[in-house]
Amino acid sequence: MTPEWTTACPDWEKRIVAQRSLIPFRPLFPAEAEYALGVFKALKVVDLPGQPTFGEVSDQWVFDFVAAIFGAYDAETGKQLVTEFFLLISKKNTKSTIAAAIMLTALIVNWRHNEELLILAPTIEVAQNSYKPAAAMVRADPELDANAGEGGFLTVQDHIRTIKHLGNDAVLKVVAADTDTVSGKKSGRILIDELWVFGKRAGADAMLREATGGLVSRPEGFVISLSTQSDDPPAGVFKAKLDYARQVRDGQIVNRKFLPVLYEFPEKMVEAKAYEDPANFYVTNPNLGRSVSQEWLEEEMIKELSGDKTTLATFLAKHLNVEISMNLRSNRWAGADHWTAAEDPELAALSHYEALDRLLERSEVAVVGIDGGGLDDLFGLNVLGREPGEIEVHIEIDGVKVTRKMKRWLSWSHAWCHKGVLKRRPKIVTTLQRIQTAGELTILDDPLGDVATIIEHISRIKSMGLLGGVAVDASGLGEMEDALDEIGVTQEAGLLAAAPQGGWMMSSIKGAERRLASGLLKHAGGPLMNWCVPNLKIEPTATGIRATKQTAGDAKIDPAMALFNSVTLMARNPAAAGGPSVYASRGALVL
Repeated sequence: MTPEWTTACPDWEKRIVAQRSLIPFRPLFPAEAEYALGVFKALKVVDLPGQPTFGEVSDQWVFDFVAAIFGAYDAETGKQLVTEFFLLISKKNTKSTIAAAIMLTALIVNWRHNEELLILAPTIEVAQNSYKPAAAMVRADPELDANAGEGGFLTVQDHIRTIKHLGNDAVLKVVAADTDTVSGKKSGRILIDELWVFGKRAGADAMLREATGGLVSRPEGFVISLSTQSDDPPAGVFKAKLDYARQVRDGQIVNRKFLPVLYEFPEKMVEAKAYEDPANFYVTNPNLGRSVSQEWLEEEMIKELSGDKTTLATFLAKHLNVEISMNLRSNRWAGADHWTAAEDPELAALSHYEALDRLLERSEVAVVGIDGGGLDDLFGLNVLGREPGEIEVHIEIDGVKVTRKMKRWLSWSHAWCHKGVLKRRPKIVTTLQRIQTAGELTILDDPLGDVATIIEHISRIKSMGLLGGVAVDASGLGEMEDALDEIGVTQEAGLLAAAPQGGWMMSSIKGAERRLASGLLKHAGGPLMNWCVPNLKIEPTATGIRATKQTAGDAKIDPAMALFNSVTLMARNPAAAGGPSVYASRGALVL
């Protein structure tokens, strides 16, 4: 009889704070779980004094996780009922050592002859972190090590990072993806370590699909993904897996074959910065007091909070699993703190170009901001509309609270890049492809294709009688100036403005963040600006501040700079010029 179970854990926030199990079901087949746990608990943790066994030193959460994996195997049918597991846990919680023990257990209990079990790591260093403990576990136990005397049935082959089962010729291989090939693998049981690193790599999704292809013919197989949080905002395959895992955990997606075990702070605790309180360190460190030192974490937190905070985000991500997002970097743009909340529900619910149509319908005037560099950058376009109706806002001037009526601005962004960027910037390929899938990025074969399409957008807005002007970085105009001249967007016509750059852009930067905070600037949402906004870094200058990139090269900010250009122009309270004022010509632009 097939058991009933769910992998959703909607009460996980209460469970994690109360230090209860995050696995919402008992082992589906208790006998299988008990057998595998017996093997797992007997393995030795060689790098601890006295070489104790996992059964002697592990906490209950480890046993629960191991039991869930092996207890999902139906011996009567030969099928693994839960086939994918994802464990997100803070650094130093013996993740790689546990990974080694789980896969060594899988090798020992495996029945298939000539089977290949695989630990896939992103680098040689990470691979060694799993292989060395596994090899040491074998050598520390005469009942396992074939070289230690009679009875042993496992042999260790260090030069190829392989452990072989002499009884059925099955092997456990530890593979480094940066040097070893994964093509053609027929592994039935696979563990992927440090998934966050794979998330930074172009083509990681295809590589992981290739590595896990053997499961098609292995009904007893499973895939386990382990990771800490990323030292950058999550991206690529890691972000995709993390988002999916949260949806399954929260019950938004039903998938009984996927078990997420995520040690992360509840959202309310993140908003309150409860992770800074040492009393809460246990939330994402279930091994606190064992492999993780409370004292060390407290000392490091004091250093990070009292210093210049440039490494605080990385410390929080790695040791407390706090996701690096818009409002975590210490030198971030202040507007990032309000960006997510400033999403306009109506625009966000529409498709990308439908949102632009609706923005123009709601606006009495629209300005356009443009920012772009060479073929290694994005070309950013921002359309900023001003609604005709006024809303009341409460502000404080010289300590006095006053109420004013002001008009709200609506923002929409798009970007272009040449296909060469995908080769020059492999770390952001998966991010760019995700934004392209959302329709917010166009990847071009023709280097001038961006100019032609931007001109179409501006010409359309102008013909609708809505154009209040175009703001650009004058130093990067190039062929754009000639193209704008052809549609009558010139300085002489009062429709083309050079947006101040560098430190002179301070008023636009500050103005945008104040409007976001007060609800006077709303936007259409989407992954493009959700990526670009946290890439902004604010640096002091001799006379003010300027916006630049968090990381040179890969952290693209051109669409965000285009928004600042739009703000420069809209702050001048422009009126719409030229063209009919009816919506007869407001058809959607097709790219």
